[in-house]
Amino acid sequence: MEITYNQRAPRPLISALLMKNPSKNTPRKQARPSVKKTISSDAESLTFPIRLNRYLAHKGFSTRRGADELITKGLVKINDKVAVLGDQVTSGDDVIEVSPSVLTKIEGSYRYVAYYKPRGISTDTQKEGESIKMALPALRGLFPLGRLDKDSEGLIILTNDGRLTDRVLSPDRAHEKEYLVKVDKKVSDTFIRHLERGILIEVYKTKPAKARRTGETIFRIILTEGKKHQVRRMCAAEGYQVLDLTRVRIMNVTLGNLKSGAYRDIVGAELTELKKSIGL
Repeated sequence: MEITYNQRAPRPLISALLMKNPSKNTPRKQARPSVKKTISSDAESLTFPIRLNRYLAHKGFSTRRGADELITKGLVKINDKVAVLGDQVTSGDDVIEVSPSVLTKIEGSYRYVAYYKPRGISTDTQKEGESIKMALPALRGLFPLGRLDKDSEGLIILTNDGRLTDRVLSPDRAHEKEYLVKVDKKVSDTFIRHLERGILIEVYKTKPAKARRTGETIFRIILTEGKKHQVRRMCAAEGYQVLDLTRVRIMNVTLGNLKSGAYRDIVGAELTELKKSIGL
């Protein structure tokens, strides 16, 4: 059973209807708590019945402890009844509602930034010196989603929304990341075919990718995985050396006209599409 979201009413007027309502043409089934049902959801499989605080944490509203506080304050309902500590979500037909005031507070506290990381800047926030942490003091409190080699440049998404971490970075997600690559010799058709079919790097064969030549020594490649130094290692396995590597896109977020070292907030339709694609 796949989770869907009921968004027929404007968001400010709804209380986060998180579970799919039964079809008008389908009789509503009686929930049977003794029977476990599994749904495929945002980050992992959920098995019913499931404690409400775990469900809310899974959906990214809070930690389990924070969810307990929301429940204690009467800010959560199950099937139009105010929930209490210990309540469970018993089936995929249950309607879980969270107070609009909570939603407004949650959404208002998050920030999403597209940053053009220059070469020589590390994405390791634990390091001092030439790191994002030191290069962008105005954005302290935000963390990078994933990494980009110190010798590479291009797009990094910065945020303080921990809900994105697994939803964007999990290998099971297969989200697209696009790179513009310049190598030390002519890009051959055979090389492009090998990139697309997958290349053995040490003991691992890379997943199929999309690649195309855009210049004599330049090509674009779209990956759906993120092994360490993957593009450089793929090129090296085919006898090429990477001279320049720029990430130009992560999912629907693009580098656009950003200059090296600059950043912009991800807002509006761009943010809506990004969240929708990861189930938020």
